Amino acid sequence: MSNMWGLAAKGICRHNGKILLLKIRSKSSHDAGLWEIPGGKVKKGEFFDAALKREYKEETGLDVEVESLYNVIQRNYTACKTNEEIRSIQLIMNVSCTTDEVTISEEHDDYGWFTKEEVLEMIDDGLLAVAAVRAFEK
Repeated sequence: MSNMWGLAAKGICRHNGKILLLKIRSKSSHDAGLWEIPGGKVKKGEFFDAALKREYKEETGLDVEVESLYNVIQRNYTACKTNEEIRSIQLIMNVSCTTDEVTISEEHDDYGWFTKEEVLEMIDDGLLAVAAVRAFEK
């Protein structure tokens, strides 16, 4: 078992009572075609809230404010490029935005605003990536 640990920050954004999810591109090497919570890896020397704001801007075009901690999960995976086993801590934060006008990056094929009930149905139907499913478990 490797001693490599990673840190990621993801943000649950609610706007008008709906939650933003992004659809992972169909050509992705992991979780292709599934839905996930926006966010990503924290770079070395970067504060996690700054990383979350950066990732949100890159992936959605939205400027967000980090409000509070929602959940923390551990997700282990194999790095695509190096084949190393990584143990990742994911901070799932509540974030806020002032608009629902999203511009997605090439990492995603689509986006949507969903009610909590719709998100739970998507989980039941196997449409969310594992990390997103675990993030919503409380």
